[in-house]
Amino acid sequence: MTAAGRAVPGEAHGEGTRAVHAGLPEPERGRPALPGPVLASHYHLPGEVADSPHAYGRASNPTWTALERAIAELESPDAPAEAVVFSSGMAAIQAVLLGLLRGGDTAVLPSDGYQLLPKVAARLAAFGIETRTAPTAGDAQLGVLDGETGAARLLWLETPSNPGLDVCDIRRLATAARAGGTLVAVDNTLATPLGQRPLQLGADIAVAAGTKALAGHGDVLLGYAVTRDPGLAAALRAWRTESGAILGPMEAWLAHRSLATLHLRVDRQAANALALARALLGRPEVTGVRHPGLPADAAHAVAAGQMRRFGCVVSFTLPDRAFAERFLAALTLVDDATSFGGVRSTAERRARWGGDPVPEGFIRFSAGVEDAGDLVADVTRALDAAAADTAT
Repeated sequence: MTAAGRAVPGEAHGEGTRAVHAGLPEPERGRPALPGPVLASHYHLPGEVADSPHAYGRASNPTWTALERAIAELESPDAPAEAVVFSSGMAAIQAVLLGLLRGGDTAVLPSDGYQLLPKVAARLAAFGIETRTAPTAGDAQLGVLDGETGAARLLWLETPSNPGLDVCDIRRLATAARAGGTLVAVDNTLATPLGQRPLQLGADIAVAAGTKALAGHGDVLLGYAVTRDPGLAAALRAWRTESGAILGPMEAWLAHRSLATLHLRVDRQAANALALARALLGRPEVTGVRHPGLPADAAHAVAAGQMRRFGCVVSFTLPDRAFAERFLAALTLVDDATSFGGVRSTAERRARWGGDPVPEGFIRFSAGVEDAGDLVADVTRALDAAAADTAT
């Protein structure tokens, strides 16, 4: 049993069963299966603070606790783990990097990862923390674990990378890093815990923006970090309390409610993404199609060894900025919007943000849960329309 819930679904249960039941309390007559959000800034607190499970709203909330228990069960069904939820994915990233590193430490970051990582590196430098970078694919990050200032304190992996969809071998990198005393954190946002489990592959911490596929409906911002090390979990909670990067109880409740359909959503999204990627391969105006589920993709062999689902994102490049914008404008089922992992398909010309080293016509496409045939037909029609405008 968990401390305040029903028996934790273990490896003997299917992933769908775990997703539906994760983090729920013991059934109680006349009570809902998932209690509503606890809207409280303070709690009754007679006596000693240490004797109360909840004392003040910035430090804890029962709705967070239930969501954290659920996420930990999904990320680590085979061993006890602790999750810590935050107000956004960036808040979770900052908690790991700023909450666990000190002046004089070194962190290794992917050079092709999330576009805000260079700004995070600049902030780390202001605290006296050195950063080294290397691309995600292959063993490039192994080559910078050691440097003139010694071994890195933390290796940050993002796999698949966003937006390029390169993949690294988590188990191989984690084994090498931890042998040298380096902590390993993996951004698991794109894969989700139903697609990849970094803790089982040797990572110390799994981090994600639950804003994306975990919550999945485009209506919540949240982040989380999960670890099997109680000391690391305590440090992350302390950072959350001291920085105030707390998740609202309504957002926590909405995310927990959404977990019950996570397996259904990620299955459909992965199937749709693969169908779209295959269709794009036959288009003359499309180059550089990437999706880890494609057998010919450069990342497929490594991804197949550590991922159970290949995700909802497809990336590809159109001839130029104008063509890409015509394509996006011609879509009818797909929103021109950032983010990914939602039930509604989205696509965007990623270069408009200015932070990714991608061509002007580069498209990041997030497949939703629409019917695959309708989605492929909409994209095909939009490509035809964009090409026809070029001809005229």
